[in-house]
Amino acid sequence: MHADVRARLDAGDFTGPFPGEFDLAEQYEVSRHTIREALRQLRAEGAITSGRGRRARVATADPVITQSTGVLYSLFSSVEASGLAQVSVVRALDIRADGVVAVRLGLEESSPLLYLERLRLAGDEPLALDRAWIPAAIGEGLLGADFRRTSLYDELLALTGIPVTGGQETVRAVIPSKAECQTLGLTPPSAACAVERTATSSGVPIEWRHTLIRADRFWLTNSLDGRPTPGPGTPSASALTLAPSIQ
Repeated sequence: MHADVRARLDAGDFTGPFPGEFDLAEQYEVSRHTIREALRQLRAEGAITSGRGRRARVATADPVITQSTGVLYSLFSSVEASGLAQVSVVRALDIRADGVVAVRLGLEESSPLLYLERLRLAGDEPLALDRAWIPAAIGEGLLGADFRRTSLYDELLALTGIPVTGGQETVRAVIPSKAECQTLGLTPPSAACAVERTATSSGVPIEWRHTLIRADRFWLTNSLDGRPTPGPGTPSASALTLAPSIQ
């Protein structure tokens, strides 16, 4: 039954609403348990999508957000550039202490930090779970900002006059937890990109960020120029382009 429905999906037979469990059970003369197992396999394969309390539907390919490496970028701007509306669900915005993050920012462990946690949506579908910490001494004024439709860096510049001019970023592949998969609309186990960034302004760390991005919706790209690899102590091309002038 699973193979037949998959073949029909690949052939484009389901042009209207996807049949419900009861309809499929009647068509194939099997139990609803068999139908549910077939639908589970189809969801795991990405052939159909469904959510809690929502009827299954034929999956459509989501636009992929691409981002060049070695340049300073805003996820907000990258999503908007792809033609998708970027909306955020603010899950937390407060002042708190975090000894581990404070040390990463060159501060005392007890230093207060502005904490912003957002679920980033692209085209009404979850894209990333974003967590950012900024020293409260410069970020406290952001407590009143509306981060549902704006960039953190734009708000920081507008309210404090402090631009983000560079930093360091690490991207690694991870398997999100079940709770993170549920938040991002993924079927566990699924792959994601964990992005850790220390942003600086004129060389001073002003933000540490951890972003969990759906690997099926976000690609990193790079251009290879064929030049020799710089020797020790020589800035690489990527390092040089990481700190553009922000007007």
